[in-house]
Amino acid sequence: MATEILVVYFSRHGATHILAQAICDGVESVAGCTSRLRTVPAVSAVCEATEPAIPKDGPPYADAKDLTECAGLILGSPTRFGNMSAAMKYFVDQTLPQWISGDLIGKPAAVFTSTGSLHGGQEATLLSMMIPLLLALKGLSQARPYTFKWISLLIWLYVCEGLVRIVGPTATERSIAWVYLIIALALSAAILMGARAYQRLIKDSLTQNDPSKP
Repeated sequence: MATEILVVYFSRHGATHILAQAICDGVESVAGCTSRLRTVPAVSAVCEATEPAIPKDGPPYADAKDLTECAGLILGSPTRFGNMSAAMKYFVDQTLPQWISGDLIGKPAAVFTSTGSLHGGQEATLLSMMIPLLLALKGLSQARPYTFKWISLLIWLYVCEGLVRIVGPTATERSIAWVYLIIALALSAAILMGARAYQRLIKDSLTQNDPSKP
C-alpha cells in the first residue's frame, strides 16, 4: 500500500502553488509514496462573502478526511508579516476534532513558505506553522503524552530564564530569577508525579486485560 503525503497550501498569486506542486513531484519520485494536493479557501473581510464549495480551478479544498487518511502532512503558506496567512490559520483552527482524537500523532510533518522579498519573515512564518503541528495537533510526539513532553520543555525554559536573571544587575532581577527556578522545580515535581500515575494506569490496564490471569 502506497504511503500518501498530504500537501496543503494557500496561494494568493501562485508562487506557493508552484512550490506545492514541486513538493508533490518530490514525494512522487520516492518509491512507494504518493501525494495528495489540497488548498484552503481564502478568508474574506466581508462576513457575508463565501467561497464556492469546489474551487473553479486547481486542487480541491482540504478537509478533515484528508488529515485522517494521510501518512504525513506538509503545510505551505505565503508570509503575512512574519506569520502564516489568515486562510491557513483558519484551516488549522478547524482541526479541533483531530486534536481530540489524536489522528496526527506519529505522522511526520513539514512546512514551506514563499515571500516577495529576501528578508520577508520566512523563518517566523515557518515557526508559526510548526507550533500547532508540534503542540496542538501533537504531530511527531508518538507513543507518549504530549503534555509531558512540552511541560519538560517549559521547565527548561524557566530554568534558562532563571539562570540568566540570577546574574542580573539589580535585586529585582535576582528575585525574579528565584521565582522562575521555583516554578521550574514545582513543574518538575508535577511532571514526575504525573508520569508515575500514568505508568501505574497503563500497568493496571495491562493487568486487567491479561487473559492468563483469572
